[in-house]
Amino acid sequence: MSTYTANFRVWRGDTEGGALQDFDVEVHDGEVVLDIIHRLQATQAHDLAVRWNCKAGKCGSCSAEVNGRPRLLCMTRMSVFGEDEVITVTPMRAFPIVRDLVTDVSFNYAKAREVPAFVPPAGVAPGEYRMAQEDVARSQEFRKCIECFLCQDTCHVVRDHEENKAAFAGPRFLMRIAELDMHPLDAAAEAGLDRKSSAQDDHGLGYCNITKCCTEVCPEQIKITDNALIPLKERAVDRKYDPLVWLGNVIRRRA
Repeated sequence: MSTYTANFRVWRGDTEGGALQDFDVEVHDGEVVLDIIHRLQATQAHDLAVRWNCKAGKCGSCSAEVNGRPRLLCMTRMSVFGEDEVITVTPMRAFPIVRDLVTDVSFNYAKAREVPAFVPPAGVAPGEYRMAQEDVARSQEFRKCIECFLCQDTCHVVRDHEENKAAFAGPRFLMRIAELDMHPLDAAAEAGLDRKSSAQDDHGLGYCNITKCCTEVCPEQIKITDNALIPLKERAVDRKYDPLVWLGNVIRRRA
């Protein structure tokens, strides 16, 4: 097994402030960045804070930024970097610092609570739902989300503009709305909820300018922009601006 010494620059600090700290640390074949962070904890920085759980790319816990790019530490192989390259590891920039590489992601859970849940169809008991496979496949892709919040972190709408957080749910939760809106058994409309209008008016869909940065960092390769956000935008625009839809709404109101 070959080894070499890498230069890591890791952000250390808390809510009061902090700075990047340099470490020289041993690297072995086949390791990922999280392995190196654990070695730093064991040998040089015993109080270094990092959030992790499964180390298999499925829990979404170890989200951070490596050389400025939002990544899962456990899925970022050391082999993608040169042996003489300085590797900078920092916390997710879009969220408040707790300590070192750990951020406060409670913003995301607050936004999740604002999205109305699936509305079961009336008169259909659990276990009696029937869906065509093509309808299942349309939204099943979005169920792969591990809620690592890398898409939320890289989205410049909140990354660069803290003031937008109150009005913008972010790509992860706009994708959730798109998933429910595509669901053939979701009876939200019958319950008086228009998910397309809600996405626009309540969750800030209009803030998204489809740069696809969220898709680029998704570890599950979900095509967030192409398969969720753009179709949701198209349906929201049709609902709001299509003259035929407008005329139909006027006729229904008169009736």
